Amino acid sequence: MNPVPRPDVRGWLAAALRDRVAGPDAEERALRIWHAPGPRRFEPTDPVCRVHGHAAMYSGGLRALLLQMLHPLAMAGVGGHSGYRGDPWGRLQRTSEFIAVTTFATMEDADAMIARIRRIHDHVSGQAPDGRPYDANDPHLLRWVHIAEIDSFLTSYQRHAKVPLTAAEADEYVRQAAWTGEALGIPRAPQTVAELQEALESYRPELALTAAARDAADFLLREPPLPAIARPGYWMLAAGAVDMLPDYARSLFGRTVHGLPGRLGDRLVLRPLGRVGTAAVSWALADPREVRNVPGSSAVVDGAG
Repeated sequence: MNPVPRPDVRGWLAAALRDRVAGPDAEERALRIWHAPGPRRFEPTDPVCRVHGHAAMYSGGLRALLLQMLHPLAMAGVGGHSGYRGDPWGRLQRTSEFIAVTTFATMEDADAMIARIRRIHDHVSGQAPDGRPYDANDPHLLRWVHIAEIDSFLTSYQRHAKVPLTAAEADEYVRQAAWTGEALGIPRAPQTVAELQEALESYRPELALTAAARDAADFLLREPPLPAIARPGYWMLAAGAVDMLPDYARSLFGRTVHGLPGRLGDRLVLRPLGRVGTAAVSWALADPREVRNVPGSSAVVDGAG
């Protein structure tokens, strides 16, 4: 009797992640990003490649979204132009592609991506519910979006990587990541972890939980557009993201971030759940059949600790 084939759980999970985060043409775009010939801005062993190639980016990305939406003007831009409810995965896929291209692709493709995003920003402006104007090209708002992302990615990597960055490497990560922010219009992005923390602190008086932010957080944490079988894994990553939020952000969100299903809002269980979820993602992404794991790829896939 022929043995029953074992289900390819790893391949299924990797494919599901690719489809949601990178889109249905993920493999084709991955070939261009990681295998197209041409000079790259960063080496595979550089801190920015180590951080942006790690599974911790999943929970780090959720943390970044939660933190960014606490700025009322940034949230107004998201609510008015991104269509996060109508096309949540499309927005995630565009963000994922931007980070991958500007980190791992050829310099030519990375510069083209920056130019494309700047053209999009030219059409993102309006008025927040409180009457204040917002503009995606505003260096002050660009700076907030940038520092919330970089702090979240670094925080998640340091939490989940088997070998966290040293203090000097963490500073180098902030410096290397600064080029995208400056290319998008920030006069001078933070260059060290100390400057990054100082910049984050300077925005605290501007942060608030608006009705739009509460609605977006509810959507992100309680009712993600996923089939039932995928929701437990997603909620593990979300639990990790909430656990990594700074105390002031958790305080502003209040019961919103404590509203994860069941008792996932209890902080005593957030961290271990986040570790389990990130470890599962890391295992799937390390599949040797993945395009970016084929010899010659410029990516660095590091396991979760």
